[in-house]
Amino acid sequence: MHKYMFLLILFLMMASVSLSAEIVISSPNTRVSLLELYTSEGCSSCPPADKWISKLKSHPGLWHSLVPVGFHVDYWNYIGWADRFSSPEYSARQRRYARSNNLKTVYTPGFLLNGEEWRSFFGVRTLSTETDKKVGPLSLKISDMELAAVFNPTEALTDKTLILNVVVLGFDIKTDVKAGENNNKELKHDFTVLGYKSIPLYKDNATYSVMTELPDIIETAPRMAVSAWVNKENDMTPIQAAGGWLEN
Repeated sequence: MHKYMFLLILFLMMASVSLSAEIVISSPNTRVSLLELYTSEGCSSCPPADKWISKLKSHPGLWHSLVPVGFHVDYWNYIGWADRFSSPEYSARQRRYARSNNLKTVYTPGFLLNGEEWRSFFGVRTLSTETDKKVGPLSLKISDMELAAVFNPTEALTDKTLILNVVVLGFDIKTDVKAGENNNKELKHDFTVLGYKSIPLYKDNATYSVMTELPDIIETAPRMAVSAWVNKENDMTPIQAAGGWLEN
């Protein structure tokens, strides 16, 4: 068994979550907004953004109308502090947004809301997630470390393949930074991506579905969650998202 998957299993056992119990996470029929933060422990401008996104734990629409995720990029690691949550895959994801003109340039802290650059964090910080746009429910069922995902779009899609993105998120994380721009600071993280994978959904009539393992994780966290979102194969714009706690 992969050591990172072992870490996830160990955490779930410590959290008294039965691995045989089924955890069901479902979105409503209306669109759930995906908020992506690109951040780094090596960036002196990032702690305020990390602190702000942590406040979304108490957002009234959390998991129902809003799914926040925090990707730690690796392109700040060279200045003296290697962010243990960073990955070149996350940096590449941000660059793909820039190449598709959804993002003007690659920077941290950087936010995208529903696949579009969101700069309100630097102004009045008005986060609008309410929508009555009906896109169809996304359902996630987790049992014995396996994830079964089903998406039933409201409107018929001509795409043969949609992509399911799955992340395991960590909460209540603390890091004592010993070098770099945030030297001697204690950083706190929530909604931190500990593991990420993308996989095609397969179409059967009007339903898209797949069964897969949860992504491997870097480490465990005091509290954890799973979220997922669907986009077209050649378009990173989220169609629907779902998320929930990895606990009973």
